[in-house]
Parts: sequence; C-alpha cells; structure tokens
Amino acid sequence: MKQTPQQPHIPVLLEQAVLFLAPQKGDSYLDLTAGYGGHARAVIASTGAPENAVLVDRDKNAIEILSAEFSSSQILKSDFLGAAGKLVEEGKKFDIILADLGVSSPQLDNPERGFSFQYTGPLDMRMDVSQDLTAEQLIRKSSEKELADIIVRYGEEKPKAAMRIAKALKQEPIPTNTKQAQEKIAAISSQKYHKIHPATRTFQALRIAVNDELTQVEEMLKLLPKLLDEGGRVGIISFHSLEDRLVKNYFKEQAEAGYEAELQVITKKPLSGDNHDKHNPRARSGKLRVASKIKINRKEI
Repeated sequence: MKQTPQQPHIPVLLEQAVLFLAPQKGDSYLDLTAGYGGHARAVIASTGAPENAVLVDRDKNAIEILSAEFSSSQILKSDFLGAAGKLVEEGKKFDIILADLGVSSPQLDNPERGFSFQYTGPLDMRMDVSQDLTAEQLIRKSSEKELADIIVRYGEEKPKAAMRIAKALKQEPIPTNTKQAQEKIAAISSQKYHKIHPATRTFQALRIAVNDELTQVEEMLKLLPKLLDEGGRVGIISFHSLEDRLVKNYFKEQAEAGYEAELQVITKKPLSGDNHDKHNPRARSGKLRVASKIKINRKEI
C-alpha cells in the first residue's frame, strides 16, 4: 500500500459553523473536539478573547499543538464527555460550544494510528493512545458473534455480510495491521464496489467501538443545556448516520418539548458538506446542526 505524507487538516464546514454560531467580541467558547485548532482559530479570531476559551481533545499530539498555539486558553486533555462532565461540575457556562465528531486528517493520514486502510499501519484506531484497547485487541477478545454484532451495529453492515467478515477476521492469523485486515475483508466480499470499499463499514465499526464514540455523543448531548449560557449557541458536526441520528433526535426532542424545552433548533435541516463545503473532500459526509439555549424572560417569571 502507498504511504503518503500527512496532509494539513482543513476544518469541515468552517464558514457555516462560524456563520451560525455567530461569535461576538468577548464570547466564551468551548471546543469539545479541538483537534489541531482549525475551528478554534476562526472562532477565537472573532471573539478576540482566547482567555475565555476552553479547548478539549483526547489526542496527545493535538494537545501539544493546541498548548503551543493557544497559550492563553485553557487546554484539557480528555474525551469530550469527560470534559463536559468536569465543566458542568465546575459550574462553567459558555456562549458558544462546538463539537466536530470526525477523525482529523493528521490522524487519518498517519499510518501509525491505524485509522485508514489506505495506508499500512498497526490495527490501532485509538484516539487516545494511552488507553489499552486497540482494534486488534478488540478483534482478538471478541467472539465471531460479538464481532459481527459490532460490525452490524456500528458499521450498519448487513448481518450475513458482517458474519462473513467476522469469521474472516477471527481466522488465524488474526490481522495485526490495516493491510491484512482490509485484504481479508476484500477477499470474502461478494459486493462490487466503486465508491465504497468493502472494508469501509467494518473499519468505521471498529473505530467507533474502540473509542466508545456513540455513548460519548449520547451522554454529552444531555449536558449541553447545562454548559450553555442563555442565548448561547451549540454546533455539532457529525460524519455518519449513527452520530447524526443521535443529534437529530435530541434536537427534535427539544423542539417538541414545549415550555420544558431548553434548546431551540436553529438549523431545521442539517448543513451538509457536499453542498456547503464542496472543495474539502473530507467534508463530503459532514453534517452541521445548530441550536441555541432558550432565553427566559425574567419579567414573566
């Protein structure tokens, strides 16, 4: 497989995120997935208040870069759910919150991280390399049925295909790198593919399971109203239907909650990367949804 140099990370749906989050001078900003600072750079340029920003990431490489560039901001090495819980406990509130749920280009393009089958690297997929569980270990410790269930649940693969893939991955020798894994999957695949490689859904499923991504998203959404100031805005960028469904349903519940609602949905339909960020190939599957914390008229209370 080809090895290519890492490409700079281009933040997804940047223009739309800034437009709908509408940062104002002095606003406080929480970036729950700050990565390499693409969105944070633009938002903080508008607020002019880096000291009011909290930037979160669980990737130590991202933390090093964020710490160097945003020295006036608070930098937290944590997954976004852990950070959100910590900030709620501290009583922190923000005018703007953003969570870009995708894998960054430096992560995807670094073979050693094992996120992409386009490059040969260890079957890793950990966003936080200090955690123990890797994709290889997940395959080894799961039964064929457990592995097939993961591929169906998180990769949205058809059950029969998922079982074939699980059997192939569990067959000795267990794959230890991305090339071996994708070759095993491609060898038993009956589908003809043009736009999507037969290993795509399985790699997505393994990554989600290794990083517990959907639980993180579901629990983080519940904390958003507690983290927002009245009138504050939150934007969530998702990259596959499982994530987007969680965000969509949570925002829908808020829209239907009547007087009990805490958030007001701003984007009735998501802003998609294939329509609004066509020149960024990594934005193609991205979807941005935005909501705001409902202001309470104190005179009516």
